[in-house]
Amino acid sequence: MGQPWAVGSAEGAPARLPLVLTALWAAAVGLELAYVLVLGPGPPPLGPLARALQLVLAAFQLLNLLGNVGLFLRSDPSIRGVMLAGRGLGQGWAYCYQCQSQVPPRSGHCSACRVCILRRDHHCRLLGRCVGFRNYRPFLCLLLHAAGVLLHVSVLLGPALSALLRAHAPLHTAALLLLPWLMLLTGRVSLAQFALAFVTDTCVAGALLCGAGLLFHGMLLLRGQTTWEWARGQHSYDLGPCHNLQAALGPRWVLVWLWPFLASPLPGDGITFQTAADVGLVAS
Repeated sequence: MGQPWAVGSAEGAPARLPLVLTALWAAAVGLELAYVLVLGPGPPPLGPLARALQLVLAAFQLLNLLGNVGLFLRSDPSIRGVMLAGRGLGQGWAYCYQCQSQVPPRSGHCSACRVCILRRDHHCRLLGRCVGFRNYRPFLCLLLHAAGVLLHVSVLLGPALSALLRAHAPLHTAALLLLPWLMLLTGRVSLAQFALAFVTDTCVAGALLCGAGLLFHGMLLLRGQTTWEWARGQHSYDLGPCHNLQAALGPRWVLVWLWPFLASPLPGDGITFQTAADVGLVAS
């Protein structure tokens, strides 16, 4: 029997503990939002049309968020099931002693997943899986819609948080926003007040983190780089912004941000990649 909270598994399943912790945090956000909307101050005052548009936006964000999470976790970016035998003769191939296999360029071994990842970018700690060739698109879309959902939740919690902050002195308010755990442990706030402040803080921080990640990976996307290549200043696979977008997101790269299940097949196989030098030779 395998360890139930192992970081990775031999079958390529995502790590369970990061998923459980992320799911618990998401459940806490959802419960706090439901409490505020149903039993608390309720949603911000809006007209019928604005309220309907807000519901449509929330449904759109939630469907995209859950869809991209599902696609990210279902897409295995590793070399498992990929026929590599006899192909490790090109430049840039290496031998991985952990996997006991030849691995193509831009691939790397992940100690957490315990396998080599095609076009490895980094290991996502919150979801317990590496970001690579097959799941880069849902990862990017997940950053976008996660930031949108968290900002939306922060707006919905705004009236309740504002009423809570107005009821206390400025110093108490600052301490509640910056140190909610300390305020709870010292008995300065109730459990309900702590939950509201803590969830709002984490939503705002999460939205900023997702936004920063989206900007960073957007830069990498336009440059045709992985995080590893960016850190080492490598630009070998930069084919220009348009070709880089198509290589990572497929031919419908403009529309894939709007719906996770839109078909946009990637042009490559994650093993061989066109380089800037190849494009220069063809052009000449």
